[in-house]
This record gives sequence, structure tokens and C-alpha cells, in this order.
Amino acid sequence: MKSLLLDYVELCKPKVVLLMIITSIVGMCLAPAASFPIMPLIIGNLGIALVASAAATLNHVADQHIDILMKRTEHRPVARGRISVKKSICFATVLGVIGMLILIIFINPLTAMLTFFSLVGYAGLYTLYLKHATPQNIVIGGLAGAIPPLLGWTAVTNSINAEGLLLVLIIYVWTPPHFWALAIARFEDYAKAKVPMLPNTHGIAYTKLNILLYTILLACVSSLPFVIYMSGLLYFIGVSCANIIFIYYAVRLYFNDSSALAMRTFYYSIHYLGIIFLLLLVDHYFK
Repeated sequence: MKSLLLDYVELCKPKVVLLMIITSIVGMCLAPAASFPIMPLIIGNLGIALVASAAATLNHVADQHIDILMKRTEHRPVARGRISVKKSICFATVLGVIGMLILIIFINPLTAMLTFFSLVGYAGLYTLYLKHATPQNIVIGGLAGAIPPLLGWTAVTNSINAEGLLLVLIIYVWTPPHFWALAIARFEDYAKAKVPMLPNTHGIAYTKLNILLYTILLACVSSLPFVIYMSGLLYFIGVSCANIIFIYYAVRLYFNDSSALAMRTFYYSIHYLGIIFLLLLVDHYFK
């Protein structure tokens, strides 16, 4: 029973959902409000997490045929048959419906609509089509994964504005160097699964150049909150340090063929995103 429960938890991709909720929380806290947004913070993030978990479960179902071919994913519950496709789809449906009802009833229709579009974009457009159609899959489909901070923003304000969209832009630009570093490290897995990731279609050297260029672009984009007075000097100093480290990894990777270094770059990119959004939050309350 315990192992089955853990399998259902794995379907939800809890680590990914947790990172999404962290960025959503930051969006909520940065959004202009008369008082601290308790209801969106608790109820809103519950709804967002449930819908995100539904999308993750559908991703398991859609990718089962390639998950079994890749070392990183070969032990996933749907790929191994520990949870059937029918049960997985039912589980995703229950999670998605409950999450959407929470957002519609307790938060606002705008947030519910954007969350639904995010689900369709990730589980449908990206997983079923873009992932197998183009090496720019991560670039085009990255918007679905970048939207959580905007969901947090709209949960509080019931509106879309430049500051909320800037938070989305940061994650959107962060996504390609993050995933391409992993794609280099897992080059053979993606080749075996016939997924057209950039290293497999255009070569590792070309991918490393793109990682470096996107990382430089990310350094510029992530500085914009300071430029538009959305955040203060504390954030700017912190994000500058984080960007220097990320660029250092990207430069090292550009001149090095080590898959281990690619994985270290990938892991740093995860920490980087957490650092950026933590800095935004700390700067907001202590500037």
C-alpha cells in the first residue's frame, strides 16, 4: 500500500510542482494588495498544485513509451506498469477538476483560465506535439512552465500587468539553458528515445553555444526588476552574483565536453531559479 501511494505521489512530480508553487508564492507576495494574501497563498496554491499535478500525471501517460527507454525515467510507475493508463487518467481528471473548482470558486476565473491553459500547453501541446516535432520544443513550449508566478499574481490582483509578465519572462528565458544542459548530459538517452533535443539534432557544440547565449540573455532579463524599480539594490547585488556563477558554468561547459559538468550546470540552474525568486521575496519585504 505504501509503495502504491508513493507511485501516485511520483505521478505528480512533486519536486517540479514544489518549484512551481515557490514561484507562484513569490508572485502572490510581490503583487500589490491591501493586506497579506492569506487566501490566495493557501487556497490558491492548493488549486494550482492540484492542476499542475494533473498535468504531470498526463505527462507520465503520454511519455510512457519513451520513459522506459531512458535511464532517468525508466522506473516511472506508468512506464513500468505499476499504475495503469486508465487509473492514471482518472487520477489526473480528479486532481484537475478539484483544482479548477477551487480556483474558480475561491480565487477568480482569470487565474483558473490561465491555469487551465498552462495544463493544456504542457500536457497537450508540449508533451504530445512539440516535444517530438522540433528541437525548439523547450523554447516554444517553455511558456506553459513559466506561467506559475503570473498565476500567483493574478490570484491576488485578478489582473495581468507588466510586473507579473516579467516574472514569467525570467523563467521562460531560464528554461532553455536549464533543459539543454540536461539534454547534453543525457544525449544517449534522448537519441535512444528519438526525442529531437537540440544536442541530438544540431550537435553538442551548437547546443553549448546556445546555452551560453541564453545564459547571458537571462542575466539581462533577470536584472530588469531592478531596472524598472520593481526591486531594489539587495536583489540586484544578489542576482548579479547568481548570474556571474551561471555564466561561469556556461563558459566552462562551452570549452568542456564533460557530461558531469553538464549535469552540474543543470543542477545549478535549479538552485539559480530558487535563489532568484527568494531574492525577489526578501528584497520586497526588507528594502
